[in-house]
Amino acid sequence: MKEIELTDETLPRTFEKYEAKFKAIADKKRLQIMYLLTQKGEICVCDLVDMIEMPQSKLSYHLKILLDAEIITKETRGTWSYYKLNQDEVNHLLSEELCCVFKPSCC
Repeated sequence: MKEIELTDETLPRTFEKYEAKFKAIADKKRLQIMYLLTQKGEICVCDLVDMIEMPQSKLSYHLKILLDAEIITKETRGTWSYYKLNQDEVNHLLSEELCCVFKPSCC
């Protein structure tokens, strides 16, 4: 796991990175997608449309946000896209490493 360098020069970039990631997961539909991926492991977009009960266009919007934040990964097989939770990134967001930014005594 990559450690955060806590210098004045990198803090703004670190904050921007985490802002994008937390914005990505601060939505109940995206949390629902993440939960389904946790439960199923890997899901075809065609199945997600039915599970989430939303049009493909809206689902694609939410998936793109999660992809851009590296919260999920995508693999294309033929004409279908399959999504998986990026467990390393989720673990990173929930790790003690982030705690060190705000509570140095826990490092």
